[in-house]
Amino acid sequence: MKLKSLIEGINNTSKIDSETANLTITGIADSSVNVSQGYIFVAINGFNQDGHQFILKAIEKGACVIVGESEITGLTAPYIQVENSRKALGIIANKFYGNPSNQKLMIGITGTNGKTTTSYILKHLLESNGKSCSLIGTIENVINGQVKKSVNTTPSSLDLQRLIEESKDEVVIVEVSSHGLSQYRVQGITFDFCLFTNLEHEHLDYHPTMEDYFQTKMLLFDHLKEGGQAIVNTDNHWGKRLAKILQGKGINVNSIGQSSDNKVRLLYFNFKNSTIFVEDCNDVKLIFSPMHGIHNMYNTLMACVSARLLGLSEDSIIESVSNFQGVEGRFEKIKLTNGATIVVDYAHTAEAILHCLTTAKRLGANRVIHIFGFRGDRDHTKRQEMLTVTSGTSDQYILTLDDLNSVPQSEMIETLENLNTLYGNEKGLVIPDRTLAIKWAIEHSNPEDWIIITGKGHETYQQNYRLQTESDKDTVLYFTKKIHSWSS
Repeated sequence: MKLKSLIEGINNTSKIDSETANLTITGIADSSVNVSQGYIFVAINGFNQDGHQFILKAIEKGACVIVGESEITGLTAPYIQVENSRKALGIIANKFYGNPSNQKLMIGITGTNGKTTTSYILKHLLESNGKSCSLIGTIENVINGQVKKSVNTTPSSLDLQRLIEESKDEVVIVEVSSHGLSQYRVQGITFDFCLFTNLEHEHLDYHPTMEDYFQTKMLLFDHLKEGGQAIVNTDNHWGKRLAKILQGKGINVNSIGQSSDNKVRLLYFNFKNSTIFVEDCNDVKLIFSPMHGIHNMYNTLMACVSARLLGLSEDSIIESVSNFQGVEGRFEKIKLTNGATIVVDYAHTAEAILHCLTTAKRLGANRVIHIFGFRGDRDHTKRQEMLTVTSGTSDQYILTLDDLNSVPQSEMIETLENLNTLYGNEKGLVIPDRTLAIKWAIEHSNPEDWIIITGKGHETYQQNYRLQTESDKDTVLYFTKKIHSWSS
């Protein structure tokens, strides 16, 4: 493809001669490692490295054009200076891969919690009814039935455009994070349906305020195709506000919530058997949620409403949802031989933790033992709230290590002890080694106790512990050789 076609619409300050404009571009790279002959290299100033430092290496490997933000002269390859390299990359990638989202039925899901569970339930509903479906998200990317582990919830714009182009499936579901939106990873991508699950205190190490976090999430709905539809959970202050804003813009909003002004109204939750009574077009329906907890009931309803808008019949949706097998690291349960239950969940906000703990109590827990920690270099402002929730809801909690990132272990242990002293109560212990914390909880559990392990979910450990296991689930299975049942 000619360079002039790829950079059309990009706000750049460089003048390009006709010879450069007619260069044939054979590929795109945002890492010099991936450059080959005839590539365009887009230099991005990232969080850990500045791509501008690798321009000479990219040229050595065959890059015929460089795109970047810095003022640079004297290069042996043409250099195009742009206002925003990330945005430019999205535009270039979209054109290079032939605007692939226009060829697919695209579904984007955003929100603090519930993106992954909602996407997996929706994928299951679609595939159970004969529609092929790709999924790009937190746990993995599934394209044409091929599974690859994810690096980020939302891949770079280059990888995302390539994945969509590679997909031969009818539908593509994308989990869209606030980081992905603010960093233009969905630049050039348009969606037929955009879902908003909720917004809660999270990522304030990245966003300066909750308002900024909300405004960033709202950017997803700027990517709706003409005639595209929004599905919004309004039983959340931010969701209610979003629905009003979108309606003011003339967007078709399918609102879900308990108030009577919603298109789909929630009438009653039955926590014991995970069912929801909803009113839709003056018709009352019963929907079964295959995963426990009010949060998962909302996730199920979001998926079911989306499936209906995609043309699936109500009977087929109800039948299919009952066969859903759950999501890795999302309220996964183990029944111990002593009659206790263990739950492994990804919850890492105060609200998500509250849902997990209260769900265990509603399901008949005699005692709730909660194991969790805090990630280094992440939002410090939510830690007090998380600890306050667990100290007030659980019967016993254990503070332990999560991903340290760049924080020294000794510093994080001191942080755990200080937080426990300031905001905890006599229910709390600090056991730094995560595997030993799980071991302690299992050994001190009684029949009908529930042990809730949150924060990691499907993720593998970043550091070594006493027991050389790979994840919370792996640790639990190691200590519980004889499992009566494993379910979701």
